[in-house]
Parts: sequence; structure tokens; C-alpha cells
Amino acid sequence: MKILITGGAGFIGSAVVRHIINNTQDVVINLDKLTYAGNLESLKSVSDSERYHFVQLDICDRAGLDKVFAEQQPDAVMHLAAESHVDRSITGPAEFIQTNIVGTYNLLEAARAYWNELTDAKKASFRFHHISTDEVYGDLPHPSDESVEYEKSNVECSMLNAELDQNNSKFKIQNSKLPLFLETTAYAPSSPYSASKASSDHLVRAWLRTYGFPTLITNCSNNYGPYHFPEKLIPLVILKALAGKSLPIYGKGDQIRDWLHVEDHARALYKVVTEGEVGETYNIGGHNEKTNLEVVQAICNILDDAFPIQNSKLKIQHYQELITYVKDRPGHDRRYAIDASKIERELGWTPQETFESGIRSTVQWYLDNEDWVTNVQSGAYQTWMSQQYGAE
Repeated sequence: MKILITGGAGFIGSAVVRHIINNTQDVVINLDKLTYAGNLESLKSVSDSERYHFVQLDICDRAGLDKVFAEQQPDAVMHLAAESHVDRSITGPAEFIQTNIVGTYNLLEAARAYWNELTDAKKASFRFHHISTDEVYGDLPHPSDESVEYEKSNVECSMLNAELDQNNSKFKIQNSKLPLFLETTAYAPSSPYSASKASSDHLVRAWLRTYGFPTLITNCSNNYGPYHFPEKLIPLVILKALAGKSLPIYGKGDQIRDWLHVEDHARALYKVVTEGEVGETYNIGGHNEKTNLEVVQAICNILDDAFPIQNSKLKIQHYQELITYVKDRPGHDRRYAIDASKIERELGWTPQETFESGIRSTVQWYLDNEDWVTNVQSGAYQTWMSQQYGAE
């Protein structure tokens, strides 16, 4: 099988590429524009494989896409290329509209034109897998919400025992029935990023219904793990803590996310593209609901054990003393939580990592890979890319 992966140099995309090359006999064509977050160093371990090929291309380049499809003749597409940072979408939404909506449209049309020329057998087996986010659903009721009742018949619920103590504001809710995101949950995006992803999801579904184009969609919870660009919460906290810098947390830090290890996600995505049913949506989550504050505290505790503070200039003994609270960002969703029972029931996928095992191995990876971190942070990698590939 030959799989065209867009955004294969990104955080999740590179994990998918590594998984496929290391665990299957499939061929991968990695198509990536190589923006600031695209990092070919994340693929060094598989780049010498005869089954791996890289093409530098913007998904907004329709002529370039047509050429890639004609030359590479893929059996499936896994579409991960996207602008994905919420804060960046708030300050500069135009790029998100261009890449996530216009780019997805161009890719759909290029793939459909290619698909229309295939033999009947090839047409029947072809798949277009669009990788999306749980943020398209908006947010869910939070344990701190008061006097909220939920209809059990209308929504799948989880039992959550929650106790948080933050800035003298304490709440405790036991056995509260809190809803989870289902594949049928209505869309209610809150940020330019999530709105652009919701739009691309709608395009993919429309191409299935209008043209019979064989698509699948997955919506995932927050990913974490190795090779994560350090603008996102977990790598940002690890690196700031090691540098002795303040660890800013939005609001009270009580925003809840379901954390999914990127390698578990990669396994799930391959399951979907190879075994999923055309037209279906599969939610992928890690079964790890944590507040942002809990995540930051967990990282600090691991660093206390693995890399104790030795610089007396910091005037602190524990990394948690670096935590500071900043004004919450506009439209910040309070809680995400995914019901991943469908993919478990229908495709047999479950996450292998607990949050405790995954976050510890992630922190250790950043401690063990200073060269990768230094290149990304210093801009040396972007300079090298520009010399090699003419990337901006």
C-alpha cells in the first residue's frame, strides 16, 4: 500500500510516518510545506528507508498536487497538514483559513480528480482520511459548573470525581454526570483555529455525499509526546522550567483536556485508514482528563526527581515555584473529553499509554534530546531548511 501523508514533518504527522515505516511494509510519501513547525529532523530515524519519500509542497498549490498524484499514484491519503495553534489563530486567523480550508479544498479536488481516473478496483479500495480535532465540538460542562442536570438518554456520560484547589477557590463534585464528545456531537467551534477545522470537516463530508468520494474523519483529543514543537503546553513547560523561567498558566489553570500520547494516536490513525468504514467518523482519545494545572504540576514533579534544581540564582527549591497565572485567552474552552468507545468497539483500538507513563517518558525524551530542542529553539533548523529546500 502506498500512502500520501500531508503534514508528515509535523508533530503528529511525523509520528504516523515513523509508525508506518517501522511497523508495516507500506510506502509513505510525505508531503509537507516545511513551515516553522515542520521538522525533518523528527524523521531522521526513517529517512533512509526505501519506502519513505519526501516532497516539499504547499497543499494550496493545486498544480503541484496534481503532479504528485500523477507521479506517486497513492492508494490512500492521510491529511494532517494544518495550522494548529489556537493562540496564533487568534492573532493571525488568515493563515488558518488559507491552509485549513482552502488547502483542504485543493487537496480534495486533486485527490478526487485522480480518483476519477482509477480503475474500478482501485477506486473501491482508495481512501481519503481527514485528521481533525475535538475542538470542533466546542467545550463541555465543567465540574465547577453549578446546578447542571444532564439527560442520560441524550448524552453519554462519565463519572468524574473532581477536587481542585486553586487561589483559595475550591470546588468538589463527586459522581457528577459529565458528558463526553460523541461522533454525533453538534459542532460549536470557539476559536478561528477550531472554526477552520470544522469547515474542513464539513468539506470532507460534502465531498463524500455529493461526489461519492471515499472519505473518513477522525477527531482527536490533545496530543503530547516526543518531537512536539515547543509552542504547545507540555514541551513549553518542560523547556521553560529547565531554563528557570516562569511557567504561565491561563486563568486558574482549571481547563480540562483529555490527553492522548502521539504514538497511541498514530496507531489509531493507521487503523482507521486501513480498516475504517468509508463515511464514518471516529473519535480518538486517551481517557486522561487532566486540568492544565495538574499537567504542569506533574511535569514539575517529574523534573524535581529527574533534574533537581541546582542553580541557586533561581532562589527556589522546586519547579512548581515557577508557576504564574496570566489572563485567560479569549474564547478559551473549559473542558474537552472524548468518548472513544466507537473506535475501540469497531476497530479494536485502545490507548497503551497512561498519562503517568506517557508524561514521564515525554519529559525524559526532552532531557535526552538537547540537540533537537536547541536546533528548534535557536532557529538553526529553520536556517538549515532554508538552505536545503528554500523554505521560508
